Formats: sequence, structure tokens, C-alpha cells
Amino acid sequence: MARRRRKTHNRKPDIRNQYRINRDILVPEVRLVGDNFDEVSEIVGHKVEPGVFPTRVAQNWARDMGIDLVEISPKAVPPVCRLIEFNKFIYERKRKEKEIKSKTVKTVVKEIRFGPNTDDHDFDFKLRHAIKFLEDGHKVKAYVHFRGRSIVFKERGELLLLRFMQELDDLGSAENLPQMEGRRMHVILAPKKKK
Repeated sequence: MARRRRKTHNRKPDIRNQYRINRDILVPEVRLVGDNFDEVSEIVGHKVEPGVFPTRVAQNWARDMGIDLVEISPKAVPPVCRLIEFNKFIYERKRKEKEIKSKTVKTVVKEIRFGPNTDDHDFDFKLRHAIKFLEDGHKVKAYVHFRGRSIVFKERGELLLLRFMQELDDLGSAENLPQMEGRRMHVILAPKKKK
């Protein structure tokens, strides 16, 4: 009977595997940074300042304190390490990444499709949707799709998009004039910054 292999391609790499700790750090010396040098000074018996130390000495301090020596910057010369509990270190890293991710603005582009022969009622209906999208802070991509022989009505499509841009002038500004792309003519409107 053949064994099934687990799918691993969808898993995120574990953040724990990105750092070397304790005895996995094999370089001869490390640069210690952090904020717990008072505890180290108590163990050693004299004042210890952040700086470069032999790796074995730093590992022994970590063991005596009941915490880990974590390599945070392996490419530095010598590698930068911290004396900290590894789980606490991982928790802080994940929290910082989450905070950075929440502060980044996600741009959403909403699409509105017209035909070259869109009547006034449909235009007004789609215009109301575009107004709502722009008020919510989303970009709006309006396009006219030309099917079959309707490609001969390019002027109608361009006039439709120009009218659309003019109607939304107070809420959004066009990033460019209407452009043809294959069988579509499109324009992208970005919301104006509120004062």
C-alpha cells in the first residue's frame, strides 16, 4: 500500500526555524545586546555592558539565568544575540509583524462595467455604486467592453467614460484619460483625500 505524502506547500514557514538558539550558535564570539545586563552583572559579580563576548561565556550566562541566547542578526560580524526567553522573543516578533501589517493600507479596486450603448438609467445606477465605493476609500476602475461589431462605437465609449469622470469629479480624480486595452476602454478613479 502506497503512503500518502502530506501537502506542505501551503504552510507558512515556522518563525521558530529562522533563529539559532543556545548550542546551535557555533561562531567563536557574539555581540550581546538587550536590556537585562543587570541580571548578568549579578551572576558575574561585576558590571557587564553590551558588547562582544566569547559565545561559550554568553551561553553559560543564558543557562545560569534560565533563559536562551538567541541569534537575532546572523549576517552581522560578529552575529548579534540577545539573552531572552525564546518563546517571549517569538511572541514579540509576531506581535510587531501583526502591528506593521495592520498599519499598511490595502488598496481595493472596484470595477464597474459599461456597454457602449448604456442608457441613462443604468448609468445613474452604476454611478451611485461608484460614489459609494469612492466614499469608502476604494479605487474605481470603470470600463466599456466592446463586443463584436460594437468596437466601431469607440467614441461613444470614450464619451461615456468622460461623462462618468465628470460626474465623480468632486469625489475622485482620474489617474489618466480613458485608454483602450484590447476590447476594453478603461479609466481608473482614485478617491480624493478628505480635508
